[in-house]
Amino acid sequence: MSKVPSITLNNGVAMPQLGYGVWQVPDDEAAAAVGAALEAGYRSIDTAAVYGNEEGVGKALAATGVPRDEIFVTTKVWNSDQGHDATLRAFDASLDRLGLEYVDLYLIHWPVAWRNTFVDTYRAMEELLASGRTKAIGVCNFQTAHLERLLAETSVVPAVNQIELHPNLAQAELRAFHARHGIATEAWSPLGQGKALLADPVVAEVAARLGRTPAQVVLRWHLQLGNVVIPKSVTPSRIRENIDVFGFELAEKDMDALAALDTGTRLGPDPDEFDL
Repeated sequence: MSKVPSITLNNGVAMPQLGYGVWQVPDDEAAAAVGAALEAGYRSIDTAAVYGNEEGVGKALAATGVPRDEIFVTTKVWNSDQGHDATLRAFDASLDRLGLEYVDLYLIHWPVAWRNTFVDTYRAMEELLASGRTKAIGVCNFQTAHLERLLAETSVVPAVNQIELHPNLAQAELRAFHARHGIATEAWSPLGQGKALLADPVVAEVAARLGRTPAQVVLRWHLQLGNVVIPKSVTPSRIRENIDVFGFELAEKDMDALAALDTGTRLGPDPDEFDL
């Protein structure tokens, strides 16, 4: 039984608050990695067409003894597949690679707003939602202006916006916009993609005092903010460490100390400029 709590999305669907991300996991390693995550208690798996590992993820889902309705599967439409008809084709291809009849969450990977296709893409996703082939729809890397356009021109409020978010990029204004509109905030690169954040003296001090690892402290910070998180590791011990974050809490002073690390520094692309 998974010990991860769920949040309720704006359409009533339950989503585990901590999941397993497979960005940069090679397809031939994905089955073993996802299998280890499921064994450790993860019940949410986040992939994307562009990751090139949906088939490996699908193999793990086919092999596990965990019932399908207990696993929350997310995938995403890539930029080159945006547009109404192309999105429907891309979704079919993702389902085929995953070996599934439905996914739990389908996301637009990037707004690439200058292409002027994300509204048509989202309308196709609304059709997929209505058909039951995805249980929820949302976006990734959308800024406030992108979200405002979707809210004005489409019918379904995004269930999720998956964004780069960690103590060095806390995204307070965007999180507040999400909260006002019932959009769940999901953090990619929740640990800051590397050792710098985890070696920060503030994080290290809190971890030492609580007898936890720096990664556990940062993940706990996310959870207490209400974020959904999808840490990624292919190391079984780290996979287990990253889910072992429900037996302690950060004090308000610790939350404030981590919040003070916000420098607005991105590690990934700027959504207003990303062009691929």
